[in-house]
Amino acid sequence: MSERQYIQRCLQLAALAKGHTAPNPMVGAVLVHEGRIIGEGYHRQYGQAHAEVNCFESVAETDRHLVPASVLYVSLEPCAHFGKTPPCAHRIVKEGVKKVVICNRDPFAQVDGKGISILQDNGIEVITGVLEQEGAWLNRRFFTFHKEHRPYIILKWAQTDNGFFAPADRSRFQMSNAYSQRLSHQWRREEAAILVGTRTALNDNPQLLSRYGAGRQPLRIALDKELQLPATHQLLSGTHPTWIINRLRDGTEGHTRYVHYDGGAGVMDFLLALLYRENIQSLIVEGGAVLLQSCIDAGLWDEARVLITPPVLEQGIAAPAVSNATLLLDTALDQDRLRVFGRDAHSYTPLTGTALSL
Repeated sequence: MSERQYIQRCLQLAALAKGHTAPNPMVGAVLVHEGRIIGEGYHRQYGQAHAEVNCFESVAETDRHLVPASVLYVSLEPCAHFGKTPPCAHRIVKEGVKKVVICNRDPFAQVDGKGISILQDNGIEVITGVLEQEGAWLNRRFFTFHKEHRPYIILKWAQTDNGFFAPADRSRFQMSNAYSQRLSHQWRREEAAILVGTRTALNDNPQLLSRYGAGRQPLRIALDKELQLPATHQLLSGTHPTWIINRLRDGTEGHTRYVHYDGGAGVMDFLLALLYRENIQSLIVEGGAVLLQSCIDAGLWDEARVLITPPVLEQGIAAPAVSNATLLLDTALDQDRLRVFGRDAHSYTPLTGTALSL
């Protein structure tokens, strides 16, 4: 197998923890001795052991003597700082490995080249940049957060095949099929926060929770500048962490945090700066057509996931129009279609051509 194939395996392992490692990145590691994999591991859960540690710990006792003569492949530069776990770079040095192949350099300021320097200063050969674009795609939330100082923004909506977002009277209209709905709920569990605007929060009375799968729920955020949401609405149920961005008050009531917005900057700029300060690395926007289009027009987005559905409306609200974008994925979901666009400012490349690689 080639270096690319071993790094591909690292990325496959890393992706198994999707939705469970933030604000840490997803990382996988493979230890190879003369063409035979003797150890594998990945970072399974935030706060738990990192990929390199799990990889070394997986080596059978009968193979322990082979570790110093093996090559370690890892999808991200080994950490060099004490966080919730000790530095992985030090563990690699301790194990006596002589060569490490890395997919991506870590953009986090406390690592960013320091892990590589520790390895090299201890006589370890280091190769970087193998499948670099694929690795950047896998950890695009982490990379965007640390490079651009804001969360990664995913826009998501459903529209009819003839381009309508909703009926003209804004009545509820079920577009997507059961498969698309389940996938949409899975996406919610993979992101740190979810956002809707005032009109969507009022008219649809959404829960903004995932009804399927296990794991954490996203932080719920509603733009409600004049506090129009009635206490009976589900976003004010007090059952899950929720932010209400408004112009009237600050304070916390149980799980609900009222965040005062003074109107000085654009509300999205204000929110993104707040999310960065709170170490929230990704945001999925499921708002109405106006909020979604405003994000597109302002360039405040990274990825748009558009579900195209067969039902046809004779008239209605026009769906958002994506601009300055590259089509990354176009795939069938039973009778629906999923089209994923990436903002042209990014050069990330999906790992595979399937919806589940998102």
